Amino acid sequence: MLEGKTDEQAAIFAVLSDPTRLRLVKLLCRRRAPDALCVNALAAFLGVTQSAVSQHLRILKSIGLVKSERRGYYIHYLIDRAAVKRCQGLVSTAL
Repeated sequence: MLEGKTDEQAAIFAVLSDPTRLRLVKLLCRRRAPDALCVNALAAFLGVTQSAVSQHLRILKSIGLVKSERRGYYIHYLIDRAAVKRCQGLVSTAL
């Protein structure tokens, strides 16, 4: 059981070790559900390309930190607050 927890902790640290992903998580944490942002808006806020944002979002979604919802033609992204709390718990037990 300890090994599985360690693998999960390592995955979180690996994903958040990238400065752009960490900035993306911080940006999304400051937003609330109705204020979800699309890739274009996220790219503008972060000053990176849309394709870079898409790749980072894919990685963040893979560990469940980010969720998406379709609004018309666009997909908007927001932080999964329950997943953040779970990650915080995993990270705090790693130390």
